[in-house]
Amino acid sequence: MSAYAAVTRTAVRAILTYRLNFVLGFFGSVVQLLAMYAVWQALLAGRAEVGGLTWPQMKAYLMVVFLTGSLVSVVSDFEMADRIRDGMVALDLTKPLSYQAARFAETVGAAGLELCTAAVICLGYGMLAGPMAMPGGGMLALFAVSLLAVVPVKFLFSYLGSLACFWTQNYFGVLWARQTLVLLFSGALVPLGLMPSLLRDVAEVLPFVGVAATPARIFAGDVAGPAAVVLVLQQVLWGVALWLLARAAWRGALRRLTVHGG
Repeated sequence: MSAYAAVTRTAVRAILTYRLNFVLGFFGSVVQLLAMYAVWQALLAGRAEVGGLTWPQMKAYLMVVFLTGSLVSVVSDFEMADRIRDGMVALDLTKPLSYQAARFAETVGAAGLELCTAAVICLGYGMLAGPMAMPGGGMLALFAVSLLAVVPVKFLFSYLGSLACFWTQNYFGVLWARQTLVLLFSGALVPLGLMPSLLRDVAEVLPFVGVAATPARIFAGDVAGPAAVVLVLQQVLWGVALWLLARAAWRGALRRLTVHGG
């Protein structure tokens, strides 16, 4: 365990060394948050609600979507993919660490800094946006659990995508396809309540809702009580299933690496 903690500390030190690049990486997300705020403000003008969300709830929903979107940034994708493409993965195999767990330890270190930075931005957003929906004590605790569950699920999306480089050698197509699926089915672009019923039913059983819609709906008060607990359990179960799937994919990727003499 101490070895993985060392990997986490190394990831944190690497980010702090290039902290200006790290902070500037949030610029695009902040612009997107402000743009989404303006769009939904216009759509909700003169209306009590849209898609089951009032304006105070929508402001809270947008803030949490920004917060979850800031975790496990696309930089992690390219770092893992580049290790495979440039052969550094061969050196990783000589270390007495699980490759998957080591990459997750790096992600946890980065996610801690991403969460702190995004929380500061959310604080400023909350002051400027005015009154918004806030969960009560029990739901706030459940939201915290849901927010933490976002990290492993998003990591596994990135990790599984990066493993595709063993077969494709090109990561951009995989990345764009994954980002499109996540944006469409996670509720980050459009709340699930505004989707056609068939598309919403499909999205609700996929793992993508766990990285945006689930914590956002809990924080905004769109779902509460036992229904919220079920959604968080769904997040956790998808995290376990994806972890096992990633381990199986890694074993297949190793066989591919042997075929090419890596």
